Amino acid sequence: MRLSFYIFVAATVLMPAAALAGPAEIDRRIEESARRSYVFTNYLTSDAIAVEAKDGIVTLTGSVAADSAKALAQETVAGLPGVKGVENKLEVTGSPTASSDAWLSDKLKITLLFHRSVRAGKTEVEVKDGVVTLRGRAENQAQKELATEYARDIEGVKEVINEMTVSPEPEGGPRTAGEKIDDASITAQVKLALLLHRSTSAVATTVRTKRGTVTLEGKAANAAERDLVTKLVKDINGVRKVKNRMSLE
Repeated sequence: MRLSFYIFVAATVLMPAAALAGPAEIDRRIEESARRSYVFTNYLTSDAIAVEAKDGIVTLTGSVAADSAKALAQETVAGLPGVKGVENKLEVTGSPTASSDAWLSDKLKITLLFHRSVRAGKTEVEVKDGVVTLRGRAENQAQKELATEYARDIEGVKEVINEMTVSPEPEGGPRTAGEKIDDASITAQVKLALLLHRSTSAVATTVRTKRGTVTLEGKAANAAERDLVTKLVKDINGVRKVKNRMSLE
């Protein structure tokens, strides 16, 4: 009897804190984690989003300016520990007509935000009749060329005119792979980036992130497609390492 008691006590001490937390506490942690996530504090600050969790089911209410913001919020919350499901009731108030110039502009701007090798904050985007003009400053020629490459890979873009000037920035710099970003935000960025890029939008990919390491599973049409997925994911904010386990069809 005494031995059984000691075993119970030892098991309780060694049990993870999450397992000891009640449903209400887990829900509170989910709500707090969502609000403090990299996505919510960097990309969704201008959107009015309320997060409510009950028994692991998260309900998102409020309004966002674009469909991409609605999807990004859902993907971020879905990747948080303890979340069993997401009911996305967010209303899109400023979403432009599909395939319009404003629609292309929104897609391109959020794509540039996700990639650390381009300076989205220093890039001006103008779209007219499907032709994209990029202005602003790039820190080097490689960064300028990458901005052009990403813009060309957006579905609906007909042509890219890159008028960015090249000049090093004395203070700050691009994000590094070592920057601390929560795993749920990384996963959400990766999923949406692969969807927005024309060359990877149809690729069936499962994305998992643990401590900044992204594991990709699914199927690629060929080795070139798989390599492209790896290249794009490596450039996402917060990604430390990519394990591409996608099989070839």
